Amino acid sequence: MEDQINRLLDSLCRSKFRGSFHLNAKMKEYVREKGLSKIQQDAYELLKKRVGDANPKNDGRQTPMKQVHPVFIGQHATGCCCRGCMEKIHHIPRGRALTKEELRYLVTCISLWIEREMKN
Repeated sequence: MEDQINRLLDSLCRSKFRGSFHLNAKMKEYVREKGLSKIQQDAYELLKKRVGDANPKNDGRQTPMKQVHPVFIGQHATGCCCRGCMEKIHHIPRGRALTKEELRYLVTCISLWIEREMKN
């Protein structure tokens, strides 16, 4: 699955919009401080709370774009920011709650993107 996600990330980083998202120095320090495991836990909880429902509140506008948390930036960079983007990029249909497997997949997408950002 990681190979498939890495190919997707390669494609997304060439997008003018998706490729414009990057972690700043403060966010990279936060990731180093907290560790990737904590970031993954945060990602799971944030995804579940903000976009996990069948019809999330404010869908399309619920994920901050400012430099608030590395997961939010990762959501935009990987197309995990709203149900519309998830449907278009990840083929996860709208109108039903995300499954645990889908949440884990999306966390993996964000985690791999964050790992790439930490190397740059």
